[in-house]
Amino acid sequence: MTSRTNGKDDNLSSIHQDGEMHDLVLRTFRCLVADLCQNFHSGHPGGAMSMAAMGIALYKYVMRYSPTNPGYFNRDRVVLSNGHACLWQYIFMHWVGFPGMTLEELKSYRSPRIDGLCPGHSQIQLEGHEVTTGPLGQGVANAVGLAAAAKHLGAVYNRPGFELVDNMTWCTIGDACIQEGVALEAIQLAGHWRLNNLAILYDHNDVTCDGTLDVTCTEDINAKMIACGYNVIDVFDGVSNVDGIVRALTEARRAKDKPTFINIRTVIAFGSSKEGRAESHGAPLGEESVAGLKRRFGMNPDELFRIDSDVYEYFEDIALRGKQLEVEFEEKLQGYAQAYPELAKEFNLRMQGQMTDDWQKYIPSRDAFPKDKFPTREAVALIIAVLAKNINTFLVGTANLGLVVDFTWKEHVAFQSPDLETTCGIRGDYTGRYIHYGIREHAMASVSNGFAAYNPGTILPVTSAFFMFYLYAAPGVRMGALQGLQAIHIATHDNIAPGYDGPAHQPIEVAALFRSMPNLLYIRPCDSEETCGAFEVALNARTTPTVLSLSRHPLLQFPGRSSREGTRKGAYVLIEDEDADVTFIGVGSEMTYAVDATDKLREENISARVVSFPCQRLFDMQSPEYKESVMQYKKKKPIVVIEAYAVNGWERYADAGYSMNSFGKSLPENLPIYQFFNFDAGKIAAKVKLLVEETRDAGIESLRGNFRELNGGPMGYGWNPL
Repeated sequence: MTSRTNGKDDNLSSIHQDGEMHDLVLRTFRCLVADLCQNFHSGHPGGAMSMAAMGIALYKYVMRYSPTNPGYFNRDRVVLSNGHACLWQYIFMHWVGFPGMTLEELKSYRSPRIDGLCPGHSQIQLEGHEVTTGPLGQGVANAVGLAAAAKHLGAVYNRPGFELVDNMTWCTIGDACIQEGVALEAIQLAGHWRLNNLAILYDHNDVTCDGTLDVTCTEDINAKMIACGYNVIDVFDGVSNVDGIVRALTEARRAKDKPTFINIRTVIAFGSSKEGRAESHGAPLGEESVAGLKRRFGMNPDELFRIDSDVYEYFEDIALRGKQLEVEFEEKLQGYAQAYPELAKEFNLRMQGQMTDDWQKYIPSRDAFPKDKFPTREAVALIIAVLAKNINTFLVGTANLGLVVDFTWKEHVAFQSPDLETTCGIRGDYTGRYIHYGIREHAMASVSNGFAAYNPGTILPVTSAFFMFYLYAAPGVRMGALQGLQAIHIATHDNIAPGYDGPAHQPIEVAALFRSMPNLLYIRPCDSEETCGAFEVALNARTTPTVLSLSRHPLLQFPGRSSREGTRKGAYVLIEDEDADVTFIGVGSEMTYAVDATDKLREENISARVVSFPCQRLFDMQSPEYKESVMQYKKKKPIVVIEAYAVNGWERYADAGYSMNSFGKSLPENLPIYQFFNFDAGKIAAKVKLLVEETRDAGIESLRGNFRELNGGPMGYGWNPL
């Protein structure tokens, strides 16, 4: 039996002959983990220690990568979903020769250093780390995205004799990851897609923070994984059986039509007095336990951070093997360019993170949209259709809303296993760029992070769901923002108008969450023109995800007033009046109420101006001069925001708000739900008139620091069934 190990064909029997070195490396590794956690009296030693043999199998024998060039395009990807065990990754990166990962850097683990390369969990900005992990289960979904990205790129660009993209994705998990909902959603997808280039390595040590695993979980995990469409391989002595793990990993690489789940039985904190116990998970072992560990393994208990030269020599061939992989890849690229020059040109652009065509020429002009009322959801569908048809960078997906949002394009192909035959007749293959995520919003967002992380700019994922259900997706959206991964999340049905679905579908509070999320653009356009501007912003945000908040129901258009240029600045003047008594902030679906209330106030001899405010974060980035020109704070006139959401956050810009102070209401579609909640131009104008009269008498200072809610008072608590 032979195996291609890191680019070379070796006889697996030679691995068995390395038994003495395996023993030395395992003992050294476990003592080093214990020392590093003890160094600053902080860390997660248990899981890293239990995974030692897995690390040797991957980093020494099976994984194809180049330590001196961590960005080598066709490298195998490794994701540590159990990110708290990051010392496992750091130590092996040090031993195989990642340039920045020195012994001194290892010693910075959990230190006060702000520039250290060994933070408490894996982070994407550090060499050798594909994604940031920490929230358990996220890494599993990211790994599915990475594997699907490779599968897609290989299907599009590989040709006989030129397999440019054929890398594996290896994902380590622990007993906790396997319980997270997002992991199970993603596991289902990978099995359904038959991603045979994905292997999940289960560090099955039967311990979680609360105690042994059976306190919370007694399922047959192998049966579950088989049911989800996986090959399952058992390794019963995962503490030291490097040979057995290598054979399992090699079998996973050879899988033909399924992902692989490798159930590796281990012992947490193996070798210490706390082995097999929950207290070894998230705290140092203690000086006495560390000393006992070293004595058990034949090490000097008084010697810290010991690494024998034999250990370094054992791994010194990996860098050379990685260089050879790079040479082979470059030679293959050269031959590919001669045989397939047009494909090679496109592939090189994508490796560089560049789009395959100029997207700007495909953004529709204002004249391309209807002049009558038109949903912003349908406006973005027109944008996506033309972009995705012409630029291969886009992978567009939805959480079971294909017929509702209609983000398809002519001759689109679904991303599916080519062997799948569905009852309804939908077919696809791995070249497809339309993704059916199913009813899995959380996995959708987190898998999309894997697509984006495969190589910056190579794939731009677009997701879609009802805005309310982006609460399910929010942890994935947050992790994308935290990692600087570009993605476009299209949130439809973003208002109270779909009353027939009831308050469970009406996103009163969701915008406040996304507006407060760092490195995220939440943009809520009021018409088709602003939607174009919002999409342009999203395309230019190369290190930031964007949430586009869009309406299902038709919205009034504002030709000659709305502006994609103004949208790019976050806010702009939609209707100006130099002598205005009040400024309205209009947002998204509720812009029409701001405009109509202006007309009502004019009948009362009160003049108003209207500011369209689709994105707070973009506006905050503008110059003080621009912000003053839009808001005109110095004129000391009241500013009122109109939005059928919780008002949280608008206090920074406005003096008063006409907003929602409760959940929504279930009403038939033909009943005016906005009127039920007093969103009526006449009612708004009446409240604002009183506010203007008050400030005329008492001055604007009566409002500053005393934000007013004009639609029923502030949001309180206590259940009200309405």
